[in-house]
Amino acid sequence: MQKGMEKKMNRSDKIYVAGHRGLVGSAIVRSLREKGYTNIIGRTHKELNLTSQQEVTDFFVKERPDVVVLAAAKVGGINANNTAPAEFAYENLQIQCNVIKCCHDYGVKKLLFLGSTCIYPKMAPQPIPENALLTGPLEETNEAYAVAKIAGLEMCKFFKRQYGDDFISCMPTNLYGPYDNYDLQESHVMPAMIRKFHDAKVNGAGSVELWGTGTPLREFLYVDDMADACVFLLENYDGEQHVNIGTGKEVTIKELAETVKRVVGFEGDIVWNSEMPDGTPRKLTDVTKLHNLGWTHKIELEEGVQLAYDWFKENVQEARL
Repeated sequence: MQKGMEKKMNRSDKIYVAGHRGLVGSAIVRSLREKGYTNIIGRTHKELNLTSQQEVTDFFVKERPDVVVLAAAKVGGINANNTAPAEFAYENLQIQCNVIKCCHDYGVKKLLFLGSTCIYPKMAPQPIPENALLTGPLEETNEAYAVAKIAGLEMCKFFKRQYGDDFISCMPTNLYGPYDNYDLQESHVMPAMIRKFHDAKVNGAGSVELWGTGTPLREFLYVDDMADACVFLLENYDGEQHVNIGTGKEVTIKELAETVKRVVGFEGDIVWNSEMPDGTPRKLTDVTKLHNLGWTHKIELEEGVQLAYDWFKENVQEARL
């Protein structure tokens, strides 16, 4: 496709969402359907191994998607990232290289690549603007994953610059909501708190222990808001620079815990184990660019926690415990 030849999305476009069953991908599928897109396809890992160049090529030759959302990745917590960095780098680079190159080779008219907050330097300015990328050393505990994601962002930029491909990237903040991971060994802070307070309430426990001091500041975005922003960008954005997706608001981990405790209805005490690590003191995205494009989040924290907890109670079998 020549530069300046970007085509608008149509409701009938065949849209391939890679990672359609995860927290992010499933929300994007829901949002697309709500907005009238009817031709959405997905493949499970068993059906399509995205690390296989041949399988990805065969898929694109057969399906010829018009639009691709790349929300599939090998992900994990600090422990997994620390113990298997080679796998995190290799598998994510394989997935990205295979999908992005096929999007170019088979004439995909729009690609959205999803990054992660870990792409930014460990000591990035707060709130973190998009141009903080590649301005300093990364956080060591997830460096391999971050390097792979940065490579994906940059590849989209280079294909756009060299060939005029309409490949865009976004960078969501901390997400939570339906189909999250509630396994206490692997989950992030929000689902871990929901699970802990729920279990304590059900079991009649007098207290819940949480890690750290409760002082770090974090930003949380309900996943359906993130998905709405992704579809907004697919429909309205064709810039070279990636776009932060977040609320631009932050709470302390202690304030988050009090909110989750209230929503769940747990009446015991919170015990902070200050022997455990706090992590980065503050992590907030600068969402000025997204606001200037015309999108802002709709779901505030307490409403989002209520929605997430309602889903958790109704879908315990699917909640990855």
